[in-house]
Amino acid sequence: MAAKIKKGDRVIVLAGRDRGAEGEVVKVDPKAARVTVQGVNMIKRHQKPSQASAGGIITREAPIHVSNVAIKDPKDGKPTRVGFKFVGEGEDRKKVRVAKRSGEVIDV
Repeated sequence: MAAKIKKGDRVIVLAGRDRGAEGEVVKVDPKAARVTVQGVNMIKRHQKPSQASAGGIITREAPIHVSNVAIKDPKDGKPTRVGFKFVGEGEDRKKVRVAKRSGEVIDV
């Protein structure tokens, strides 16, 4: 199955305490169906000091379930679902992601 949300996509959070927040996808875990979005779902972790880093309270992003985010439509900036479409003919034929809301091609 092709990925509907990929690293580098601009997404909008649909559910949870960060509902309405926007950000860029930093990491995708397809096996667990989770994505990590920059600046969203921030958590604090207590970390012991090590030779590599100082200890203290570290703030970082936690993964969100993929069903709780939607891609930002390239045309109007609202959340949209993702579909697939083939463009081109013969050997140039390519499968691209398409915004369901506007029909705009997401992949460049």
